[in-house]
Amino acid sequence: MTVVTLGAHVLDVLARPVEGIPDGQDTVVVEQIRVTAAGAAAGTAVALARLGNKVVSVGAIGDDDLGDLLVTIMTREGVDVRGLVRRAADQTSASILPIRPDGGRPSFHVPGANLTLTADAVGPGLLAAASAVHLGGPDVTFGLNDPAFFAVLAAAREAGTVVTMDLLSNMPDLLDGAAAFLPHVDHFLPNGEQAALMTGEDDPERAAAALLARGPGTVVVTLGGDGSLVATAEGVHRLPALPAEVVDTTGCGDAYCAGFITGLTHGEDVLEAARWGTAAAATVAQGLGSDAGLTDLDAVLALLD
Repeated sequence: MTVVTLGAHVLDVLARPVEGIPDGQDTVVVEQIRVTAAGAAAGTAVALARLGNKVVSVGAIGDDDLGDLLVTIMTREGVDVRGLVRRAADQTSASILPIRPDGGRPSFHVPGANLTLTADAVGPGLLAAASAVHLGGPDVTFGLNDPAFFAVLAAAREAGTVVTMDLLSNMPDLLDGAAAFLPHVDHFLPNGEQAALMTGEDDPERAAAALLARGPGTVVVTLGGDGSLVATAEGVHRLPALPAEVVDTTGCGDAYCAGFITGLTHGEDVLEAARWGTAAAATVAQGLGSDAGLTDLDAVLALLD
């Protein structure tokens, strides 16, 4: 079975711990610096591959050194990157993240080529042939907000493909645009802030109910240390976070999505799939970067024993 991740591809450069930006040209020695594949499509793709899935990733990156490095990292992880299109006029999207001692992650970000992604990048029949398609960050790949692309999604779902969606930003205008995708997905996995901004509801249960009314069959609201909330037509269930010594929260949402999708591809129901997502997120939170600590599915599921 193949999972297609489609959307935002970002190269992250992370350093920890960082308590502040030094004055002038001063230098601060840190414990660790890493470069990782990130973004709601690329980060999820790597996590899915680590969990044993066959993954094809589709997106737009620059024809530059950053893009070369991103391709190298994803290829090394076993992700099929032939769906990545290179843009000569745009740089690869990238972020610099100085990670605070408490795991907080302010960022400096360049959207780059993600903004140029359109439905033309999606190969004919690719989505319909997949067991699952993950839309990672359609709020920043708004070129996919196209009736022709929605028709491709509809055909894929009719063929049995499960469609999931996660977001990248917390910018209200971009989130409003992403709402157009909701009737075309089966499972939507926003974080609490995104759910609130999209609905005007601060209570996550009311926000999830409002999002369900827009089309998806399941809404999973991730709430950081407060766990997650799984809402379907049958009701709402809360899942606690697993105990973890948090080093860096970067990529926890991507890991949750990867665990959730992996659960679905293994035939689990949405509640058990959400437990798999919870375990994957807890694993990643204990290290630096969006792939930290993920080795294989057995190690992640061992956290649930």
